[in-house]
Amino acid sequence: MDAVRTLAGRGVPRTLWGVRKRATATAVLVVAAALVIGGLTMLVLLQTSLVATAEVAARGEATDVAAQISEQGLAEGRHIIEAAGDVGQYVQLLSPQGSVVFSSVPAAAAAPLTGLRPDEGQTVVQGVPELDSLDNDDDFLVVATGVRDKGVLYTVVVAVTTQVEANTVATVSWFVLGATPLLLTLVGTAVWMLVGRSLQQVERIRGQVATITARRLDGRVEVPPTADEIQALAQTMNSMLERLEAADLEQRRFVSDASHELRSPLATLSAGVEIAAADQSGRTWDEMKSVLAGETARMQYLVENLLTLAKANDGGLRLEKTDVDLDDVLNDEIVRLRSTSRHRIVAHLEPARITGDARRLAQVVRNVLDNADRYAKSVVSIEVHNAEAQATITIDNDGPPVPAADRERIFERFVRLDESRSRERGGSGLGLAIAAAVVAAHHGSIRASEAPGGGCRFEMVFPHAAPADDTGKKVSGRKISR
Repeated sequence: MDAVRTLAGRGVPRTLWGVRKRATATAVLVVAAALVIGGLTMLVLLQTSLVATAEVAARGEATDVAAQISEQGLAEGRHIIEAAGDVGQYVQLLSPQGSVVFSSVPAAAAAPLTGLRPDEGQTVVQGVPELDSLDNDDDFLVVATGVRDKGVLYTVVVAVTTQVEANTVATVSWFVLGATPLLLTLVGTAVWMLVGRSLQQVERIRGQVATITARRLDGRVEVPPTADEIQALAQTMNSMLERLEAADLEQRRFVSDASHELRSPLATLSAGVEIAAADQSGRTWDEMKSVLAGETARMQYLVENLLTLAKANDGGLRLEKTDVDLDDVLNDEIVRLRSTSRHRIVAHLEPARITGDARRLAQVVRNVLDNADRYAKSVVSIEVHNAEAQATITIDNDGPPVPAADRERIFERFVRLDESRSRERGGSGLGLAIAAAVVAAHHGSIRASEAPGGGCRFEMVFPHAAPADDTGKKVSGRKISR
């Protein structure tokens, strides 16, 4: 297959080649953009900093000369101007007419370096590409400061070349320009290798997952000890495979159990129909029609329960929620149970109201009551306790309690703790599973435990409904204690 062919002998699958190329190209482009932006910013800042340094030096020289002239006269100013030639600056003192009075070097004595004529105490800065009077085509920065001596306004001019700064910036620019391809090559190579290594692990995981089929869900992918996203991906894959395997096993068990449960009534119906059809007198049909009707009802009951559980598992169990009085629901089911049970039924019901589906709640109560009556020895007790935030239904019977190890498992589908006795008493193993699903849909909980005085206890907890308004709606039911 193309997905596992290699390119250039490097073991890179074609399906990952494009990903590797795009990742490397993206990384190189991003780094190149960063280098361009960063390099330009650095060069601008460097040039600005160097020029600012030269300007500060020129301003300082002009200020010193002006201060000496202002305080001690032109003679002292001349000494400072002539000394400035030793530090690479061109300094002039210009008369009001623009002639050169003093200069730091002979080359600057012929003509003024600038036409700037600032007032006393004022400093003006000017950048010029070259100074013809100095026969120098370098870039210059000219600073002019006005100063008075004996009432006459002179101009102190300081010219400093900025060619060194420009050369420095050019050198750095060439260095950045030359280093950029090398750096981009290193980045591209590193990203190519790192992405390749990562994608090879992803491809290994993909290949291992591809070998896992619906008939073989027990396979797992190898978890690399890399402590990164690849390891997390492998662990997530294994968790997903575990859930899929569990769901598959649950589905297979459900189908098997459903088939097993439906086999018996279907066999009875099939055999009964064949026997009745073979009897021309019709007496066999008269004798078996009650049996066939019972098996049909049993099969219908199983199918309805299976559909209810399937909807609950798929999140499709629809509830017609209204305000429901739990005491009324329990009272109706207690009346029904007393008419059919051979045990003593004891009830103590406090008024309690919740929000829920009355029909589904009655189904829950009926399933739990039938289970309690099925295993009771002589007494079934029902209580409803109303607390501030919740209502609790407690159903006890004096039969054996559910073993601690089975108190969670008993709410699973088709679970019977005593298979033979459950079948004899009509249990399908679905009643408590349906009860748990409906209670969960009402945001409640159900659990099995041992009653304080011994025996079996089932406890259901439901959150309360919102308080009733002032329209006169019922806020509590009747209290029954028998």
